[in-house]
Amino acid sequence: MFQSRTNTCGELRLADAGKTVTLCGWFENIRKVSKNLGFLVLRDFYGKTQVVIETEEMMDQINDVNTESTLQVTGVVRERSSKNANQATGEIEVVPSEIKVLGKCIYNELPFEINRSKEADENFRLKYRYLDLRNPEVKDKIVLRSKIVADLRSAMTNEGFLEITTPILTCSSPEGARDYLVPSRLHAGKFYALPQAPQQFKQILMASGFDRYFQIAPCFRDEDARADRSPGEFYQLDMEMAFASQEDVFEVLERVLPPVFAKYGVYKTASTAPFRRIKYLDALDKYGSDKPDLRIDLFAQDVTEELAGCGFGPFEEGNVIKAIVVSGFNGSRKVIDNIMADAEMVSGGKGYWFKVGDDGSFSGGISKFLGERHDAVVSKLGLKAGDFVALSAGKKSAAQKTAGALIKIIGPQAEGHMKKDCYEFCWIVDFPMYEIGEESGELEFCHNPFSMPQGGVEALRNEDPLSIMAYQYDLVCNGVELSSGAVRNHDPEIMVEAFRLVGLGEDDVKAKFPAMYNAFCYGAPPHAGIAPGVDRMVMLIAGEESIREIIPFPMNKNAQDLMMGSPSAVEQKQLDDVHIMLKPEEENKD
Repeated sequence: MFQSRTNTCGELRLADAGKTVTLCGWFENIRKVSKNLGFLVLRDFYGKTQVVIETEEMMDQINDVNTESTLQVTGVVRERSSKNANQATGEIEVVPSEIKVLGKCIYNELPFEINRSKEADENFRLKYRYLDLRNPEVKDKIVLRSKIVADLRSAMTNEGFLEITTPILTCSSPEGARDYLVPSRLHAGKFYALPQAPQQFKQILMASGFDRYFQIAPCFRDEDARADRSPGEFYQLDMEMAFASQEDVFEVLERVLPPVFAKYGVYKTASTAPFRRIKYLDALDKYGSDKPDLRIDLFAQDVTEELAGCGFGPFEEGNVIKAIVVSGFNGSRKVIDNIMADAEMVSGGKGYWFKVGDDGSFSGGISKFLGERHDAVVSKLGLKAGDFVALSAGKKSAAQKTAGALIKIIGPQAEGHMKKDCYEFCWIVDFPMYEIGEESGELEFCHNPFSMPQGGVEALRNEDPLSIMAYQYDLVCNGVELSSGAVRNHDPEIMVEAFRLVGLGEDDVKAKFPAMYNAFCYGAPPHAGIAPGVDRMVMLIAGEESIREIIPFPMNKNAQDLMMGSPSAVEQKQLDDVHIMLKPEEENKD
């Protein structure tokens, strides 16, 4: 116990009545009844205790103190006459003999009310994060994060993994996002990069003879913020296994993750092993997404043959048409219009609809175009009275994407079509090794350039690259991608051939990945790994919509730390030390 206190503000109980105690904490508020009677709430990390001011002298003393000042209160514990069943210390109160101010709050007004800080403007919360974190509701999310990370560490250690930290200052490597660059003082014109992931280091560890590695790894990517992605830095449960297959990785995470989700989650049930496996192309076709939310029982069906050329413009020949059947959905026209608008905002594609009446006829939406197709559509979709049908159309990928948006928007609104009290995990497997880049129009890696192609070097040399699948996989929970992973390409011959197809020769591979390539030339074991995002896991477990709620000191959406004033200008000498010259301001304008 600290010398300045005998107990915490969440500790005292009725059995402590009569004891003289010393508490320390923040002056949350005071309810004044008269000039010599008031009820002060003292709050610390552990809870709250009521302090009863019963003398005019002490009331005068506290009148000069602003709320959120830190206080030391010494006094006697007694039973409360009016108990508070909602507070752990609600059966007792402390009658003080002495109150000292340990840290003065000099401001009469706070930027926001501490216990209602989550209602404040987000930028205000981030600027005054030290006040925001005093809110027990906000603080509890950070405590939860700590407990989850501790349990993950323990579980991975019990699985035989060794925690090893990898470098923060490294070299730039093509990981799919922009690097954060750090100029070198000793090597003019050269730069370190903060790691987007410990990918190469953990694979080199496998080549070095370490059998099972993990770390709670900091990763740095210069990318825009989203609700489920913080700009700048994030943390992942990074792991790699030697002499391991895809199934070996699956089995480890299927043992490690469900207990943590069930123990700490807002929902107390989580998928048990084995998680459902869904092929990537099947996921797109059935759920319109490679991140399906399996709590929703809706899925898309192809009705191109039944509806193409029916006279409705978007259903013209050459377009793919997808349909989602929703039983028991009685949304009003306004609700339906909002669903279609939301789907368009999410996917960029329009949604369409019709209903099935009690007599089996179609009504509403695009029903007037479906008269001659009625029987074929009913037969294909198994329609019955009261069904609602949402549709999408366009090129295959566009139709799938819109269907996926419709499923995720309708599912929570349609009664009986979504389980809302559980965590549903699944593996997305068999990703294509290559794809045609939307911007380049050239062959590119689809997912991860370090993955092992199914079929090995023979497939790379003899098959259509777009038909080659990779041993790549994603872990998805409740429609959120937690992680990507893969069986790694540990064979230099296969690696060179894989990169050759995207226009990079052996010399390019050696130049871009010299350490890993050379390590593999000395006999690397087959290995596989994955790296679930810690921030996203905690966000799901806590039931939060924004990832910033579970990060102690997050940046805002513009990648700014408003509390610290980062990014910031630096002195010219600092720039000179690292051989950097800034462009004149007019040259920096777009």
